Amino acid sequence: MEFNEKLRNLRKQKGITQEELAEKLFVSRTAVSKWESGKGYPSIDSLKMISKFYSVTVDELLSGDEMLALAEEENKTKENRFADVVFGILDCCAALLLFLPFFGEKTGETIKGVSLLAIEGIQPYLKILYFVFVTAMIICGIAILALQTYENHFWLKNKRRFSMMLSTAVLFLFIVSLQPYAAVFLLTFLAIKAFLAIKIR
Repeated sequence: MEFNEKLRNLRKQKGITQEELAEKLFVSRTAVSKWESGKGYPSIDSLKMISKFYSVTVDELLSGDEMLALAEEENKTKENRFADVVFGILDCCAALLLFLPFFGEKTGETIKGVSLLAIEGIQPYLKILYFVFVTAMIICGIAILALQTYENHFWLKNKRRFSMMLSTAVLFLFIVSLQPYAAVFLLTFLAIKAFLAIKIR
C-alpha cells in the first residue's frame, strides 16, 4: 500500500477530516490533500508528527522507494528555498544603486561617480526610468523573500523567471544609457542568478 493510501486510511480510522488533520499537524488543508492524492510527500518534520499522531513508525508509513522519493523532494525543497533567498537578497541589493556612486555624471571635462539619488546630469525621463526599474527590482526581491511559503502555482513557477527578466531589462537600460559601473554591478547579480537557475533545474 502506498503512503497516500495509508495516510487516507489512518485519517478515516480516526474519523477526522483533512482540515482537522491539517490543524493537528500545523499545515494547510491543501498540503494534506496533496499528500493523500499522491502528489507529494510531507517534510521530515511533518512525517514525524504524523507518525506520533497515529502512533505508528515512519517505516510503517513509507516504503524504501518512498523514503528515497521523500529525501529527494526534501533536498529539492531546500535547494529552491536557498535559491529564493539568494534571488530575493540580490534583488533587494539593487537598493545600493540608490546610495552608492555607480552612476557617471559629467561635470565639465571630468566624469564623477554619483548615486542614483544624487545624479543630476541626465535627462529627467531617464532618471525616472532608473527609479522605476530599480524600485521594481527591490519590490520583486521583497516579494520573493516574503512569499516563500505561498503555494500559488503561477507564483512558484514564475517568480525567479520574473526576477531574471527584470534584472536583464535593467541591465540593458544601463548599457544603452552608458552607465558601465551600474551595468557591471547588475551583471554580477544576473550571473549568480543564472548559475543558480541552471544548478537547481
